[in-house]
Amino acid sequence: MPKQSPLRLVKGCRLYERRGDWGPIPPVARGLYVLYKTRLGANGRQRIFKVTYIGVGGISKTAKSGIGGRIKGHHKSKSKSAWSHYSFFEVHDNVSREEILELEGLLLHIFRDDPRIKLANVQFGSSTFKTLSRQHG
Repeated sequence: MPKQSPLRLVKGCRLYERRGDWGPIPPVARGLYVLYKTRLGANGRQRIFKVTYIGVGGISKTAKSGIGGRIKGHHKSKSKSAWSHYSFFEVHDNVSREEILELEGLLLHIFRDDPRIKLANVQFGSSTFKTLSRQHG
C-alpha cells in the first residue's frame, strides 16, 4: 500500500526561505506562494514575517517554470522589491488549475480587510463568494 500524504491538497512546502535562494523550489511546481517582508520584533531578536503578496504558479496549460518562475519574476521586478523571504505550497498533481485559483481567491478574500496585512494584490470582491454567501442564508 502506498504511503499516504499527510495533507490532501498540499504535496510539499518550504517556509520562510531567503530571497535569492531558489534551490528549494522544484523545477515545475504548481501551487501557491507567499512573499514576506521581515522586521525585528520588540525584543530586537525575534524576526516577524509580514505577508505582502499571495500568488499562484504553474497554472497555465504549458507550465514550464511554475512557482519558481513567478517568485523569480517578483525578484527581478522593481515594483515588488519590498520583500525578503518567501514560502511556497506545492499541490498534488490531481489538484486542478481551478482549485488552485479558488484557494488563492479564498486567501485573498480572507486577508483583504485585515489591517495587519497590506497585500500588493488585494482582491476587492468575489462574485462567487458573494453568491455562496447569499445561498447559505
